[in-house]
Amino acid sequence: MVVKETTGRVTKRRVRTRANLLDAAFAVFAAKGFGRVSIEEVCEAAGYSRGAFYSNFDSLDELFFALYQQRADLIAEQVSGALALDGPDLDVPAAVDRVTEVLLLDRDWLLVKTDFLVHAARDPDVAQSLLEHRARLREAIADRLTRVRGHTELPVVLGDIEGAAHAVVAAYDGVTTQLLLDRDVEHARGWLKQLLTALLTDGSGTTR
Repeated sequence: MVVKETTGRVTKRRVRTRANLLDAAFAVFAAKGFGRVSIEEVCEAAGYSRGAFYSNFDSLDELFFALYQQRADLIAEQVSGALALDGPDLDVPAAVDRVTEVLLLDRDWLLVKTDFLVHAARDPDVAQSLLEHRARLREAIADRLTRVRGHTELPVVLGDIEGAAHAVVAAYDGVTTQLLLDRDVEHARGWLKQLLTALLTDGSGTTR
């Protein structure tokens, strides 16, 4: 999927309108599900006309993708930022603590994300865009782990740096799926911390 490029001068008002449409869409998608939402409902929730919608997005699909992109980029920034604080000698348990404290674990976002996954599974173009976003998240993690090679040793079972990055993303996916069902955010953070510590260390909470 290709997100429409804005042409002409981007005014502060237009930026604000786009942001308000995204916020309103997030609330509506989380409450009703992507397949059950119309453009009119998004416009009503945001307090705008269809003209305002079409001046920012070509379709509901494009808005949905922009919304996913916004949150996925936020998560990538949270992860890379939390992993960047130790300098070259990465303290894995401390880094895991920071990641799990700041990482977005919002149930409404997870509902929207799950809708997007299902939508992508049925549309190859959307699937490709989603795969590219997930690859960037793994790259942010792998880049940090690569820069500490020689200072911090990862468990051999993960294979290599790329394998470790895949494992981290898979752990996040699994924990957030459980969160959708039990609605326990604190338990999710605690479980994610334990799981990532076990994955990236020898299981004792200290690097080998």
